[in-house]
Formats: sequence, structure tokens, C-alpha cells
Amino acid sequence: MSSEKILEVENLTISFKTDNGLVQAVRGVSFDLSKGETLCIVGESGSGKSVTSKAIMGILASNAVIEGGRINYQGENLLEVSEEEFHKIRGHKIGMIFQDPLSSLNPIVRIGKQITEATLINSNKLKKMYEDLITGELTAYKNTLAKSKIMINHEKEVYYSLIQKNKAALKQASPQQQQQLKKEIQSAKEVCRSNIQKIKSETKEKAIPLLRALKLRKKSAAKEVAVYKKEVTVAYKEEVLQLNAALSELHQKYGKDASSQAYQTEKAALDQQFKDAKENYIAKLKITKKAAKKKALEIMKEVGIPLPEKRFRQYPFEFSGGMRQRIVIAIALTSTPEILICDEPTTALDVTIQAQILELIKKIQKERNIACIFITHDLGVVANMADRVAVMYAGKIVEYGKAEEIFFEPKHPYTWALLSSIPDVDSKERLEAIPGTPPNMIYPPKGDAFALRSKYAMKIDFEHEPPFFKVSDTHYAATWLLHPDAPKVEMPKIVSERIKNALNLKNAEAKGVADNE
Repeated sequence: MSSEKILEVENLTISFKTDNGLVQAVRGVSFDLSKGETLCIVGESGSGKSVTSKAIMGILASNAVIEGGRINYQGENLLEVSEEEFHKIRGHKIGMIFQDPLSSLNPIVRIGKQITEATLINSNKLKKMYEDLITGELTAYKNTLAKSKIMINHEKEVYYSLIQKNKAALKQASPQQQQQLKKEIQSAKEVCRSNIQKIKSETKEKAIPLLRALKLRKKSAAKEVAVYKKEVTVAYKEEVLQLNAALSELHQKYGKDASSQAYQTEKAALDQQFKDAKENYIAKLKITKKAAKKKALEIMKEVGIPLPEKRFRQYPFEFSGGMRQRIVIAIALTSTPEILICDEPTTALDVTIQAQILELIKKIQKERNIACIFITHDLGVVANMADRVAVMYAGKIVEYGKAEEIFFEPKHPYTWALLSSIPDVDSKERLEAIPGTPPNMIYPPKGDAFALRSKYAMKIDFEHEPPFFKVSDTHYAATWLLHPDAPKVEMPKIVSERIKNALNLKNAEAKGVADNE
């Protein structure tokens, strides 16, 4: 695993507008991801895991409001990039595997077409070359406009929220108070208009030189593409001329003996050279259906789909749940992404198939050196996969650290609760259910969000939100139990027993390996 960071999420805050109010789904989430690393985000349904991943992919619902934060990828904040720029990232550089493979696949389209679709849509190599050449200038220009749009929408949101806030107050206010509230609304409207005008003016100043640079780059890029196409075409024509000359020599050499075995052999070899020359020429200009199919079959073999040639022409309903998930993984891998987001990819599968899919993802990640964000509600699923683990609750990360730190030295009561609820063959203790339900995020609780469900909660947990306390250089937990003045609390017996059993097993395995050596 490399220490090179390829993704950084900083203080991400996302809410959703609903008829009942603003649902605060993600509240100040921060983490980073290194090349080749597996980061597992764990938590109950509604903790904000999937919303965080969808924000990274740029596929949030239309009622989502990004209230703050950054998602840095390749020097860009993904929250500010244009949809055109996101189209180049989504699926190509950042891939995603969803929960239910059946709903991810089109039931009336053959598997082969679904795997090759993205490749064939982007098959024009000249167009891709042109887009790559202008990408710097185009990204700068589009992102400036996109940032302006975000800022304008924010100004409008501030104004509309003030109107909503004052609507109820106007009905109950006295005539004098109503007049004052109307003045405030009018003043806010003028401020909103002024700020929007200022944003537009500043954007125009920045955008004009960027647009000028983009137009110049488009002209030079078009020339470069034309030169490349001409060079490739000239080289192909020269090769064809040489092959035609060789064919003429062959005719002269054999003359009336054109039906001989030697002539037929040499002629077949020349015909193959003509065919190869044409295929090589086309391959330099676009990805053909033949090439896309070849690549798809290779990936199908890689993800463990037997008889790929036969399976290529089948429909999703002809596959089992595990095989469908392998197809979804194959689709995600066709563009060779740098980051793979796995959003509970084993939820709809039985236990034995779960293990196969997890091993497959682990194998592919290692072979391709892909960074992986694995989202799940089950700590047991990712015990052997994770490099680092982030535990989420009520839209916040409450504990994060290396996998061994979270599994062998958990510090947050919520992490204890998750570990206590995992079925285990060695523990004799009864499994513990987490009491209560997650909080209503329209009205997030004051203090520690888990306090209402925790038997370890103290008075301060209901009054103040705990900061992150440092356990080690790589391990942090947001719980008041780590405060120097907090009473000493032991983790649940079931968790300590499991840790003890796991460590004994680990030591026994290490001893066995040492003895064999």
C-alpha cells in the first residue's frame, strides 16, 4: 500500500430538503484514502455512509444540499466541478459497485452489451485525444462557471430560508412587528441581489480570459489531432502500397502456377498482413466492437465468470445472485478506475457467496493497485479486508483507525455495540442488541448522538459534543470516556472475550507458521 493520498474528504456536510424539514445526513465528515488502500466505512442504516459515497461519485439526489466541505481528487474539489468534468471522472477514474446487482443491470439487455457499453460510447480515440488536449483549459473554464452557480444557489438558499423562517412569525406578529419583519425580508432580498450581481461580475472577469485560452487551445488541439490522423493514414497507405507491391511480385513469381500450394501459402500470409494492417489502422483511430468484446471477455475471466463466450450473450435473469454481482464488478473495472467504491456489495448475497465476492474484490484490488472504499453495516464482513476503518453514527465519524486498532482496541461505545452484535462461533456470551433507534436527523440530538442508546453515557454526553481524543497516531475516537477526568469504564465482556479469542488464534497461527519454517 502506497502512502500517496489520492482522495481527501474535508468537513463534508450534506443535508436533504424534505416536507418535514432539513435532514442533516452528513455532519462534518473527514477522511483520506491512499493508493492501494482499503478504507471501510461502517455504521447502521441512516448513518450517512452511502450519502458520503454518492457525494464522491456526484450522484446525490436533487433535494440534497451540500452545506460545506471539500472532496479533493487530483487537485480539484469535486463539489465544485461541472457535470461535464464529472462525466470524465465518474466510472472512468472512480468506479462504484452498488448494493443490489439485479437493480443495477438492465433485465432486457444482454450482459455482453452492458459490459462493453461504456467502452463503445467512448470508442472514438481521436475525440478522446482532442478532449484530453483541451481538458486543462476546459476544466478551468467550466469549474469557474460551476463554482459561480454553487455560490449563487447558496445566496438564494440563505434568502429563501429567511423567508420560510419569517412566514410563521408574520402570522403571529403585531402590525408593528410585521412591518419590521417585512423590512428585514426586503433588506435580505436586496443583499441577495447585490451578492448575486457581485458573483456574476467576478465570474465574468475570471471567465473571459479562460474562455479566450480555451478557444486558442481548441484550435491547436484540432491541428494536433489532424496531424496525428494524417500521420497514421499516410503510414497505413504506405504499408498498403508495400503489400500491393509484394502481391504483384508474388503474381510475377508464380505466373501460371497460381494454383500451387506454395503460392496459396504465401498469398494467405499476404492477405493476413493486409487484414492486420487495416485492423491496426482502425485500432489507432477507434475501439472496435471486436476489441471491446475481447476486453470484456478478459475481464469476465478475471472476475471468475466461467464460459465467458457463452455467458457474454446471456441475460441477467440467467445468472445467480453471486454471478450478477461479478458482472457488476466487471462493468466497474472496464475503465480501469483508480478508486473503487463498494456500497454494501454483499448485502443481497448469502454467506458463502459473500466470502467469494469479498475475496474477488480483494484479489482484483491487489492486482490492479486500486484504492477501495468499502461501505457496510457489518464489521464482521470487512475484518479481513480493511486497512483502516471509520465507524459512522448519525452523520459523523465517531472512531477511526487501523483495522487491528478498531477490532482489538475499540474505544467508542458504539463500536463496542457493533462488535457485540456480530455472530461468533467461539464466544459463549449472548449477543447484545443495540437498544433504541437512530436519532431523527431533522432534529439532531445535542451532545453525543449515541448517548440516548448508550448505557455508558454521562451527563456531559447530553450537553456537549465530544471532540476526537487521540488514542495513538493513527487511532482517534470521539467519546467523553477518553477524557482524563472520565471514570474508568471497561468494554463489554463479550467484546473483551472475542478480542482475547482472536488474539489467541492469531498467536497460534503465527506459532504454527514459525514451526513450519
